[in-house]
Amino acid sequence: MAFAAALVAGCATLPQLGTAADAAANPLLYATAWKQTAAEYRALYYQGFNIARERLDAALAKHKDGDKPLAIVTDIDDTVLLPLPYWRMIVKEDKAFFDDPTWDAWVPKNEFVASPGSVDFLKYAEEKGVEIFYVTSRDQGEKTTEFVTGNLRAAGFPLKAENLTVLRDTSNKEKRQDEILAKYDVVVFLGDNLNDFRRKYYLKGDVPGRIAKMEEDKALFGNKYILFPNPTDGHWMAAIFGTSEPEDTPETRATLRKAAE
Repeated sequence: MAFAAALVAGCATLPQLGTAADAAANPLLYATAWKQTAAEYRALYYQGFNIARERLDAALAKHKDGDKPLAIVTDIDDTVLLPLPYWRMIVKEDKAFFDDPTWDAWVPKNEFVASPGSVDFLKYAEEKGVEIFYVTSRDQGEKTTEFVTGNLRAAGFPLKAENLTVLRDTSNKEKRQDEILAKYDVVVFLGDNLNDFRRKYYLKGDVPGRIAKMEEDKALFGNKYILFPNPTDGHWMAAIFGTSEPEDTPETRATLRKAAE
């Protein structure tokens, strides 16, 4: 219900565009409108968590005494928590790319929306005795972990403090992932970004190379890796621009247009 309410609020507060030229001015509009309104966006989360539950049930059925304990490893932002009000604010302010100062001020407000199916799936995993590890890269200063904890708890997620990893100085999750893999049988990794699975996909300024790395692992998607949609931001942008958070300049917009052609 919270997700549906966020969609309604998003529709109600979308900026009024006066002309066709206005609509074309901000390259973020299509992606944000899709997040705010598309039933397909919501359905893809249900689909992902349905698949994850199938993988979990299969792992539980064959798990034996003496085996490594089972675990789920999940990213947070745009995987289990959706920052829909943040993107609504970005569009209202006519910003065309992810904006760190706006994000840092917004995060403590606890206005995230749980992604469709996420709370039910993770509560199901918890009920089955499966460990849930959250691994995220965020930096809002010394209170970052406090903010992340508050965001998750406000949305109703099961959380053990010792199973939350917040990386403030890097987006490289592989060291923590390997630590978990050494002790647990990870059933699935959940994420909206290939970097949520392995660091090998983090390639700057190399779109063909990043696609090739993904193709090497195509059998893992829908099996070990459950990927969720995110057209507004992420490391896919680093493959185009060389950075995940480019400045909004005429050159940046020209590069974006070239990528779309």
